[in-house]
Amino acid sequence: MGTGGTDHRPRRGGSHFRFRSVWDLDAPPALVYRTLERAGEYPRWWPQVRRFTSADGRTGTAVIRSALPYALRVTATELLRDPAGGVLEVALSGDLEGWARWTVRPRGTRTRALYEQEVEVSRPLLRRLAVPGRPLFRLNHTLMMRAGQRALAARLAARPEAV
Repeated sequence: MGTGGTDHRPRRGGSHFRFRSVWDLDAPPALVYRTLERAGEYPRWWPQVRRFTSADGRTGTAVIRSALPYALRVTATELLRDPAGGVLEVALSGDLEGWARWTVRPRGTRTRALYEQEVEVSRPLLRRLAVPGRPLFRLNHTLMMRAGQRALAARLAARPEAV
């Protein structure tokens, strides 16, 4: 994963999480990709992405809050941006350490966007709660991804020319 020999895989342990979400969308792959590559616009359509501040075009910091009463602060640094291959990959640091990747592919007349994330929780309180709270953390992530899929589908259907 990653480029330049950088190993951005998290350590294994009780605070290690792997997530995978599949979004099937009624829009062309190029439009879905263009929307997903504009992380600075996520707060406009994805309710759980509360804020995104770009540092330099390759790095930005997001504040994310889903159903549980805590917000995560995560810095994403671009590792791979491949429009032809439909891949966006970032290294994550801050409250979560690891990586995340979108892979966008045509699927019949629709588009399938696969989101994969592998992270280690680094915030001390969340590390302590990682094992007993694992089912809640996973549910929290699932709810966030469902809301994101619905919001992106609505955005693409409402005004694709504005995306």
